[in-house]
Amino acid sequence: MKKTALITGATSGLGYEFVQLLAKEQYNLIVVARNEEKLLSIKSEFPLLNVTTIPMDLSKPGSVRKLVEEIQEKELQVDVLINNAGFGLLGKFDELNVEKQLEMIQLNISALTELTHAFLPQMKKQKFGQIMNVASTAAFQPGPMMAVYYATKAYVLSFSEALVEELAGTGVTVTTLCPGATKTNFGSVANVEKTKMFSKAMDATTVAALGYNGMKNGKRVVITGGSNKIGATAAKFLPRSTAAKIAKYVAGDK
Repeated sequence: MKKTALITGATSGLGYEFVQLLAKEQYNLIVVARNEEKLLSIKSEFPLLNVTTIPMDLSKPGSVRKLVEEIQEKELQVDVLINNAGFGLLGKFDELNVEKQLEMIQLNISALTELTHAFLPQMKKQKFGQIMNVASTAAFQPGPMMAVYYATKAYVLSFSEALVEELAGTGVTVTTLCPGATKTNFGSVANVEKTKMFSKAMDATTVAALGYNGMKNGKRVVITGGSNKIGATAAKFLPRSTAAKIAKYVAGDK
């Protein structure tokens, strides 16, 4: 019996790359994103697979409940959950729109948490499940000029690593993908494409493949790229005030 994977933020960037990887292994797919036209394009791309498209803006309160209800109504079982949807914003906290920052928290934290909670019991019951939560190397230090974004990714990493221990021996794995700058539409949305942090951005295909292989092998944390691994390790030993100053510098603010 084919397994089913749910991917959020499925129509572009890492999400679309995950769709390609899972389709190649003949998974049935539940693809979620705001753009219905792009979702239907994914469905037409894989006519031999069972592709369920659900247009939904997960940054809106109540959207996850509607998504879960629709999946339950369709009697679909989620074996693999990839919480990929998320966004960031560049700027000083008090100068950025507070509603957009609250939407960021809703998408990057609340939606991810609620989806994990919704599908974890069934995974435990069937003694199999794979969850990938997409964080960032931003998870390892404070991030001036992207304060809320960095904080949301720190939550994702901490939450996911805690679940790894809770789920030991259940057959369910949780992998946190921590990429550095990656060539997706994240850069343009966050307005960080021209900052120092994006000077050596990795391509999305490579990052997704590293994350996907890590998830298949039950890895706890996947940090993509040698320089990113060095940076994440260094952040553990530097004073947090120093790590914050470095993050501020690479964001382009002196």
